[in-house]
Amino acid sequence: MDFKDMKIGFALTGSFCTFTRILEVMKGLNAAGADIHPIFSKNVSEMDSRFWKSREFIAKVQEITGRQGIFTIQEAEPIGPKGYLDVMVLAPCTGNTMAKLAAGITDTPVLMAAKAHLRNEKPLIIAVSTNDALGMNLKNIGLLMNTKNIYFVPFGQDDCIKKPLSLVAHMEEIPATIEAALARKQIQPVVKEYTK
Repeated sequence: MDFKDMKIGFALTGSFCTFTRILEVMKGLNAAGADIHPIFSKNVSEMDSRFWKSREFIAKVQEITGRQGIFTIQEAEPIGPKGYLDVMVLAPCTGNTMAKLAAGITDTPVLMAAKAHLRNEKPLIIAVSTNDALGMNLKNIGLLMNTKNIYFVPFGQDDCIKKPLSLVAHMEEIPATIEAALARKQIQPVVKEYTK
């Protein structure tokens, strides 16, 4: 697909272990000409982890995208009335963010951005990454999968022995999921074997 000049909102939440893979996806979309608008959850912008220091990760995202990004609810709200994004990707999307989205809660920059974007009836793509996807969050996946204009990146169990309720999206399939979603189709299959 030609991503040239496509305006992609890229909302990041705190599944820190997937960040390096997310950066690779961003690099690929940027190289293909996409105009990426990063949106950071409060946890991403404030919390260090064993994988990344928040400041270093934000700097890397800003370097790849050439944009400062959105850090507050107030900055995210104009996405609705201005309608400047073609598609929005929530990647990684934690179980917490997914649960709040399913419940219509907008108390973070990422959730406000998602709500504002959906107001324009444009595709919202979820790349799930949560340890309770097949537990408490399974109902939310079902609800969101059946919600108009919401699409899922294919996902699988990343460790069915040690983490039997965990699902992680195949992040490398974000570009293909965007292409399908813009045609108003859910990429298939949605459930795929996960290999590290």
